[in-house]
Amino acid sequence: MGQESDRSIFFRLDDKYVPLYRVLWVSAVPHFCGAEDCMREGQYEVRLEGGEEVWADDQERHELMEAIERWQSDPPHTGEEPW
Repeated sequence: MGQESDRSIFFRLDDKYVPLYRVLWVSAVPHFCGAEDCMREGQYEVRLEGGEEVWADDQERHELMEAIERWQSDPPHTGEEPW
């Protein structure tokens, strides 16, 4: 899974293409509730605006954090060349 291209604002996560600007926070620790029927043990919660959540495994979480860092560090595209 993960990033489709280095320049895309979309990240494939939990079988969804999530716009990076919708990500509010990413869990620092994996989910653990102890319930026998829990389907998310060991996964990381990714909270989106609007109260939505998606889940990531360790590799997806790492790639998502890198994609957000790249996206936020890119200079704005003004269409003009720098002086």
